[in-house]
Amino acid sequence: MIWKVPEVRVMRDLPFWVALSKVSTLGARRILRLIAYFGTAEKAFLASMDDLLAAGLPLKAARALCDEREGLDPHRVAEEVHGSGFGVLTLACAGYPLLLAEIYDPPAVLYYRGDIDVLSTPCVAMVGSRKATEYGKNAALKLAGQLAAAGITVVSGMARGIDTWAHAGALGAGGPTIAVLGCGPDVCYPPENLKLREKIVSGGGIILSEFPPGTQPKPGHFPLRNRIISGLSRATVVVEAAEKSGALITADCALEHGREVFAVPGNVNSPYSRGCHRLLKEGAAMAEKAADILAALGMAEQETAAVKAMQLSDTQASVLEALQYEPAHFDEIADRCGLPAPQLAATLVELELAGLLRKLPGNFFLRV
Repeated sequence: MIWKVPEVRVMRDLPFWVALSKVSTLGARRILRLIAYFGTAEKAFLASMDDLLAAGLPLKAARALCDEREGLDPHRVAEEVHGSGFGVLTLACAGYPLLLAEIYDPPAVLYYRGDIDVLSTPCVAMVGSRKATEYGKNAALKLAGQLAAAGITVVSGMARGIDTWAHAGALGAGGPTIAVLGCGPDVCYPPENLKLREKIVSGGGIILSEFPPGTQPKPGHFPLRNRIISGLSRATVVVEAAEKSGALITADCALEHGREVFAVPGNVNSPYSRGCHRLLKEGAAMAEKAADILAALGMAEQETAAVKAMQLSDTQASVLEALQYEPAHFDEIADRCGLPAPQLAATLVELELAGLLRKLPGNFFLRV
């Protein structure tokens, strides 16, 4: 196979993989087909028009390669990538993720920033709606935290909504997380996730993209990104999804890759739960807690502090019992518990610090 080659040749050929990835009409499949035909990325990049056509490249794509390579110096392009603080993995590199290499159309080139070793850890993808409800945010935060505490690396797309809370849950539990982007590794999308992006890298995780630096997000990029999210992962968990949702594309990719698919059940009246309920009807496994996922992956024995019951005082237990899984106002909780306001306030702070509830705007609280 084309990626089982000596390391010396891998390094010599790497600039040409990078250059091929920058040609506008070459996606991963075409790049890999060319390299398989010519034997090296260098020969593919320098091939004549006739040879490119003989390799099966369409005329338009062959013309684009011949035209665009005139302005591409492979060694200079590769140096610019490394000089900007990004690493490069090709399918020929020893560090390329093994699970990802197994899928039908693996990325030819991956650009990254962060700890490359995290790609060899057991991974679970967590995806869902950009318009997440409080229930969905809470579920993603809890599940991702439990998985991270069990030694699982959470993979998501750093999008608004469920993705953001999945990354946050993993980081909050002290675990690394992988963010796969639908843009270049130097482009932060959405822009409000800049701090999250930096926390992912500083927390031992990695930012990953098959798109070269400088590539702006486009609608067509996200289905391609989704296949990487599922391809890296032993299982994919859909937390919230409407009937037509990008998260369902990721679930479909996981099924195509022969990986496990889980769905979190939600409110039957919520449009953001219909996609999850459809998956459950079609045979996806239900995920109510991380233990459900760990058991399916053969890791049920990895009991962790995150999934053990916490020893609570009588007051803490009564407050938690009064809190359901819908937001409740401070006054409503006080009525249910019969506690004076100062004591209730102190107890709520204790439970929040323990990760058992979250404070919401307007003095509302939500049980985790």
